[in-house]
Amino acid sequence: MAPTQEPRRRGRPGHDQDAVLAAAVRLFNDRGYDYTSMFDIAVSLGITKSSVYHHITGKEQLLQMAMNRALDGLFEAADEVRALDVPALERLEQLIRRSVLVLDERFEYVTVLLRVRGNTEVEQQALERRREFDGLVTELVKQAQAEGGVRPDVDPPTAARLLLGMVNSLTEWYRPRPGGAEALADAVTTLAFEGLRAERAPGD
Repeated sequence: MAPTQEPRRRGRPGHDQDAVLAAAVRLFNDRGYDYTSMFDIAVSLGITKSSVYHHITGKEQLLQMAMNRALDGLFEAADEVRALDVPALERLEQLIRRSVLVLDERFEYVTVLLRVRGNTEVEQQALERRREFDGLVTELVKQAQAEGGVRPDVDPPTAARLLLGMVNSLTEWYRPRPGGAEALADAVTTLAFEGLRAERAPGD
């Protein structure tokens, strides 16, 4: 009996969907999404364009996957913080701190997310999820304010935008490096929450 022939594999060994996504994200950030083609992604991996299509349906799917990678990390952080049995101010501080850590861990994906402008349905869906996350931060500010942890003269939606703006601005100058994320998270939360925290009366 002739030996059974193994199924033919398309593309080079070692290239899977994650590898294609990582290559696409690097190009999206370097050139811009609109100026990156499927051919560019294939060339960067050293494979044919048809091999890229073996893993994904098209460029828009790669964009959606990249934005989901960033957003899923943020919502996972929100779920972890929601489970903490501590005052709202501490949960808020933890959420901002963990957002910095997500940015460090998924830096290129977060960068892609922050550059979308809602030009396609996929981008609009991502922006809607961003607004949902903004709402979670706003609600935590309100809770902390009601508990007396945040100054009463602070507008919660404004505070949430400023906190997230501080985190998001890191993509403009920060570059992930070993040991850098924890120190950066410390700096962001210290600077942000010293201004938000309500003053305690003497003896409190």
